[in-house]
Amino acid sequence: MSATPRLLRSLWFNAKYAVPTVLGVAVLNFLLLQLTPGDAADVMAGEAGAATAETLAALRSRFGLDLTVFQQLQAYLGNLAHLSLGFSPRYNMPVMALIAQRLPSTLLLMGLALSIALTLGIALGAAMAYFAGRLPDRLLSVLSLLFYSVPGFWVGLMLIVLFSVQLGWLPSGGSASIGSQLSGLAAVLDQLRYMVLPATSLALFFVAIYARLTRAAMLEVQSQDFVRTAAAKGLSPWRITLRHVLRNALLPVTTMAGMHLGGMLGGAVVVETVYSWPGLGRLAFEAVLSRDFNVLMGVLFLSSLLVIAANVLVDLLHAWLDPRIEVR
Repeated sequence: MSATPRLLRSLWFNAKYAVPTVLGVAVLNFLLLQLTPGDAADVMAGEAGAATAETLAALRSRFGLDLTVFQQLQAYLGNLAHLSLGFSPRYNMPVMALIAQRLPSTLLLMGLALSIALTLGIALGAAMAYFAGRLPDRLLSVLSLLFYSVPGFWVGLMLIVLFSVQLGWLPSGGSASIGSQLSGLAAVLDQLRYMVLPATSLALFFVAIYARLTRAAMLEVQSQDFVRTAAAKGLSPWRITLRHVLRNALLPVTTMAGMHLGGMLGGAVVVETVYSWPGLGRLAFEAVLSRDFNVLMGVLFLSSLLVIAANVLVDLLHAWLDPRIEVR
């Protein structure tokens, strides 16, 4: 079967399960958040210093918090059917507009972090497999174990201390220089300076996972018959490693990368808070503190869409990497 029909078949196979999956995730998120004590009216009244029972009742009535759980769920699903995520009591604006402001920053951060994690992880894993059992393999294994063990928030703080406080090379927080009127390439480079530390903090944990996974997969592929055939043809070891072994070893790595997209968004909550990065992770953290469940459900709903889209892309990538893969 040619590549295009296989890719289209894989796309259809994933798309027909996406709608019920997203609906189930939305309902489950809503029901779980109903178990959380307090609501936005309580937080707003606490911030005001005092509030009467009539004021609290008026706030709950205004934002629909006085409805039963079934009525709130019905209203929430109705909003989703009309491509709306509801209204934020905390920010006094539609949730969709609020998420649209923060989404580009998070996508940029996650995209850079995932690129760093995959590039370094695959490179380290390939080197570990090439020098398997020797000193470079042992040293890189210890390094990857260190990345895996150290908490992300501690890594973020230490990077700030080293590169911002001690060396002064990179900014310690924010997303762009305040008051700068930069444009074009200068604006891109300025924002990239602010992204280096948070993206690195977010990526290091996943670097360790991809390095170990790449090493194990490459060692397994190296024992296959087609690798011995390539060596018998006189191909150089690096050509065999890069073109034959690594390509087939990428299948489990790309699968894990798709699964980690949701976890990376969860890790962005800590990283964005440490670096004051204006993204969805920080928005979700603020929504929890303010009991703004409409915003939190919007972030969780969007996260589920991103994970599903990532899984679809991974399946398409698998169909391209390995022509033997078929969707039935």
